[in-house]
Amino acid sequence: MEKADDVFNIDELADYLKIPKSTLYKLVREGKIPAQKVGRHWRFHKESIVRWLGNRQESVKP
Repeated sequence: MEKADDVFNIDELADYLKIPKSTLYKLVREGKIPAQKVGRHWRFHKESIVRWLGNRQESVKP
């Protein structure tokens, strides 16, 4: 069963990633970050975000 802290809302994820909400909305709109829309609200699974960050780090290596 998922714990409440396993899923971020837009504000929580912006804080977690230390980026503005506007940047996060842009990433969502462009399909560059794993997200799910629940009604009118975006939700982000922490595990997917951690994986996404890891993949981005690997793609930046020389």
